[in-house]
Amino acid sequence: MGSRRDFGGIEVGLTNLDKVLYPATGTTKGQVIDYFTAIAPALLPHIALRPVTRKRWPNGVEAGSFFEKNLAEHAPKWLVRRTIEHSDRPVVYPLIDSVAGMAWLGQQAALELHVPQWRFDGAERGPITRLVFDLDPGPGAGLAQCAEVALILRDVVREVGLDAYPVTSGSKGIHVYVPLDREIGPTGASAVAKQVATNLQQLRPELVTANMAKSERDGKVLLDWSQNNMAKTTIAPYSLRGRAEPWVAAPRGWEEIEQRKKLRHLRFEEVLRRFQESGDLLAGLDEPLASGQSADKLQTYRSMRDAERTPEPVPAAPPAPSDGNRYVIQQHRARRLHWDVRLERDGVLVSWAVPKGPPIDTHENRLAVHTEDHPLEYLEFHGSIPKGEYGAGEMDIWDTGTYETEKWRDDEVIVRLRGERLDGRYALIQTNGNQWLMHLMKDQADHGAETHGAHQDSRPRAQVPLPHGLTPMLATQGDVTTLDAEHWAFETKWDGFRLLVEVDGGAVILRSRTGHVVTARYPGLAVLGSELSGHRVLLDGEAVVFDDHGVANLGLLRADPRRAVFVAFDVLHLDGTSLVRKRYADRRLVLEALAKQAPSLLVPPHLAGSGAQALRESQDRGTEGVVAKRRDAVYLPGKRGQSWIKTRNWRTLPVVIGGFRRSENRQFASLLVGAWHEGELYYLGRVGTGFSEREMSELAAQLDRLERKNSPFANELSAEERKEAAWVSPKLTGTVRFMNWTEAGRLWHPAWIPDSD
Repeated sequence: MGSRRDFGGIEVGLTNLDKVLYPATGTTKGQVIDYFTAIAPALLPHIALRPVTRKRWPNGVEAGSFFEKNLAEHAPKWLVRRTIEHSDRPVVYPLIDSVAGMAWLGQQAALELHVPQWRFDGAERGPITRLVFDLDPGPGAGLAQCAEVALILRDVVREVGLDAYPVTSGSKGIHVYVPLDREIGPTGASAVAKQVATNLQQLRPELVTANMAKSERDGKVLLDWSQNNMAKTTIAPYSLRGRAEPWVAAPRGWEEIEQRKKLRHLRFEEVLRRFQESGDLLAGLDEPLASGQSADKLQTYRSMRDAERTPEPVPAAPPAPSDGNRYVIQQHRARRLHWDVRLERDGVLVSWAVPKGPPIDTHENRLAVHTEDHPLEYLEFHGSIPKGEYGAGEMDIWDTGTYETEKWRDDEVIVRLRGERLDGRYALIQTNGNQWLMHLMKDQADHGAETHGAHQDSRPRAQVPLPHGLTPMLATQGDVTTLDAEHWAFETKWDGFRLLVEVDGGAVILRSRTGHVVTARYPGLAVLGSELSGHRVLLDGEAVVFDDHGVANLGLLRADPRRAVFVAFDVLHLDGTSLVRKRYADRRLVLEALAKQAPSLLVPPHLAGSGAQALRESQDRGTEGVVAKRRDAVYLPGKRGQSWIKTRNWRTLPVVIGGFRRSENRQFASLLVGAWHEGELYYLGRVGTGFSEREMSELAAQLDRLERKNSPFANELSAEERKEAAWVSPKLTGTVRFMNWTEAGRLWHPAWIPDSD
């Protein structure tokens, strides 16, 4: 039997909902439709304005499938259509922009949705908006090797100031998406992607191939760049896969990719739960759907709630336009406590979730996550949302009132709130996708009303609590040699592990760049608690271990993090005062004063002179490079700003050969190299490129004579690093050049320097 269901004012005919599409798990068509409609808020921005090619399994995944491009004439009239002139015929594609469209796809058993990397501009093909790299494991390789390549690719992309987003494909490998910050011509995207793939193949030939030939893929990961061609498509993020089980092309966090040996593909129920708990992990990849793309501003809200299971208001009809100016702020005790700020606008409540609540001080910004529009009935809603429902937990009205609009743009909102608690001017500023900042503005008129910290008055300013959610500011790759000493300060770029150090009441908490607590990893830094016991302070810096020549060495840090010392280069909070909006020069003076009280707090002096002089000094010292910081710059948590510029030195290192990997195609696949430290040889990585033919032949002959049964390295090698290894007595030496150290303490992109160099 069939039925018709309403999705945001659009009725979709649904039939055979009990039909099993995935026999191995018993997953039905009805469950597929439920998944597609529930995941729509996350999925739709990534297929918006892109022609959708559908791969359908009408009789389930164990039966036949077929690709469908052309939209049938009997398809619903409400589906948006665009025509593309192919070489042999015009093809009409659907553009899916609504929950109803997702329900229709599920009804069609269109399990896989494939889209290009470009969007339509009106009726014509527009520019490519993102790159995609398809990491496909060859025979003998798997998801762990794909993850290793993805991490290398991420670091390369970040070096040119772009972001990268990983997606486990739900099939075999990983997709890495890169949003573009500038327009690239029709063939430019493929050319750029191909060059990246070719470079990685040259750097890691034992792991990566950019060659499509099957004969080249044994034990390697194919870095497929070809899907950036205007004529090619890729499985869309959040799409189901037509496999034995309902796997999904699942967005992942980089911290998951780093745990590559534990990495696995995810099923649809896992992906939906992750989205409900953490939102869209690809929020910064594609611009969200513009309000004009949806006739019903509440369709996303409605798709995430079941009116029969939640006490929240779920109006059936689309909202009517209005010009009201009410607002409400609700304290929401969901999985994580936060405050929901909602402003009435055009018939709905435009909403942001603010984890730490509205700011109470003009010197701080608060993260505000832009969420789905809510109905006006939510102005008075309070109560308990049942467990298992979206946003489960207790919700109370924390403040309510009216507001006046000073500015309302897609990326910036300035309003004056007049409520029972708050009375002041606030700005909401978009920073990246659904990530915004909420800021209490300095220019506040005196209304004479009682306030709760939002309105400036003559009373002493409340102390700002020590922040626990900041992420460190990042430097942009550039050329420091063009910068002068008048406006810029020059610091050594340290070869260590980035840390934010919180000291409060003598207790020390260490957080990584991604926010993970790593205090136990560096026990030697606990002394900072006693040395700074009279302060509440947040420091930014790096954990480092210095080698015998006084140079920071990440390999030694990884080998024994207990020996780490803390090199501080910024202070973000001190004794109830946030310093992030202070000038760098002023923060540096505060940091140097703190260092005089704490012998274990290392604050090395600036590199003297201009940027060119600083870079020469860093090269003479053998350090990683230079970071230039504008003296008048504020600190931008979590942002890669132009006020911090870094230049890396191409580094060289004398190494000792402790083994090699065998190869059937040449004398050896790579050398296993290390360095002496305190009388022991520490493994640092493998080197497979840079050899001249003569040197490779000579080394192979010497290595044969030095073979031994056991490893000469003092530190532990992983199973992958020991694979196909032959050990030698550590007699032979050489020199490698490399870009940096990996987080595992291994050489990143090493190459052998031949004797002729």
